[in-house]
Amino acid sequence: MEVYIKGRGSQLNPTNRFHKTSNEVYVEDLATQEEREELLTTNPKTKYIEVFPKTILNKVDSPDIGLSWSMNPYQGCEHGCIYCYARNTHEYWDFSSGAAFEQNIMLKKNAPDLLRKTLEKKKWEAASIMMAGNTDIYQPAERKFGITRELLKVFLEFKHPVSMITKNSLIERDLDLLKKLASEKLVYVTMSLTTLDEKLKRVMEPRTSTSRNVLKTIERLTKENIPVNVNVAPIIPGINDEEIFDIVRAIAEAGALSAGYIVVRLNGNNALLFEDWINKNFLDRANKVLNQIKSMHGGQLNDSNYGRRMKGEGKFAELIRNQFILARKKFMNGRVMPGLDYSLYEAQRNLLLEKAEPQLKLF
Repeated sequence: MEVYIKGRGSQLNPTNRFHKTSNEVYVEDLATQEEREELLTTNPKTKYIEVFPKTILNKVDSPDIGLSWSMNPYQGCEHGCIYCYARNTHEYWDFSSGAAFEQNIMLKKNAPDLLRKTLEKKKWEAASIMMAGNTDIYQPAERKFGITRELLKVFLEFKHPVSMITKNSLIERDLDLLKKLASEKLVYVTMSLTTLDEKLKRVMEPRTSTSRNVLKTIERLTKENIPVNVNVAPIIPGINDEEIFDIVRAIAEAGALSAGYIVVRLNGNNALLFEDWINKNFLDRANKVLNQIKSMHGGQLNDSNYGRRMKGEGKFAELIRNQFILARKKFMNGRVMPGLDYSLYEAQRNLLLEKAEPQLKLF
C-alpha cells in the first residue's frame, strides 16, 4: 500500500542522477511501526543545514528572464510546489529532488555579509538583482532565520535597487523596509499566484499562503505604494487554465500593476514527480493533462529552449496566451510598473566608504 504524505508536495524521493540506486519511499518499504508512523505524520520533520558560500550573486544568462543577477538565501523549499523547476538543483547538494527537497533546507546565513562586500566594491555597477529566482525567499524558514530581511537592510543601506518574487504573505513582515525602498524607487515585488481554488492549492503547493492571503498581501503592498507585479504560474492545462480570467480580475481588484504567466514545464525528475502526483490526486484526468502538457512542448513534458520553454507552442499554448492577453486588456489596461532607480547607488556607496575610512585607519 502506498501512503499519501499530507503537508508535502512530492510523494517520492526519486533517484539522484548522481547516485546509482533509487531511494523512493513507500510505507511498505519501512520495517518498523515507528518509521511508518513518521511517514504518515502530517508534518514530516524539516532539517535546516547551514552552508557557507563564497559568493551570493548568480549571473543570469537566460534571455527569458530579463535580469542580470539572482540571489538565493535558501536552497530547498518547504513550500512543496510539485512543479517547482528548482527541485533538480537539490541533486547538486547530494539530495533527492523529491521529498528531500522539501525536508532539507540549506541556509546561507552569511548572505548579507557577502552582499555587502559586493556592493562595497568600486568596480560594481548597479544592476538588476532579483531575490530569489530559485527557491522562495519567504518560505517558512525565513520566519525563523530572517536572512531575507537582513539582505533588504543591506540594499536599503546602499540604495541599491532589488526586485523580489514570492508566494508567501510573510513578506508583509518587512513592510517597514519595503516602504523605504519603494519611496526611492528601489524595489518592486512579484507575487506568484497559481490558483484561487484553496483545495487545489493545498495539494499543489501545500505550505504556501492561501490564495485569499496572497490577494490581501497584494492589496496591502499596493496601499503602501509598493509596486506589485503578479506571476500567474504555472498554468497547467486541465488543472488551472480555466481560472485565467478570474485570477487576473482578482489581482487587478487587489491593485497589481502588471501580470505575466508561465506554462508548466517539467524538467528533470519533475516529470516523474508530477506524474505520480497527478495520478494520486486527479486520476480521472491524468492522461489528458499530461498529453496537453506534451502538446505544448513538442511531445515532451519539458522544453529547455529559450524563448519557447516558458510560453510553449501549439493550440493549447496559443489558447492560454490569447486568454491571458484578453484578460489583461480587460482588467489591467493602462497600468504600468514604474522602473527602478539605478542612479542613487554609486554616490551612496562612496559616502559609506568615506565614513568607514577613518575607522579603518585606526586598525
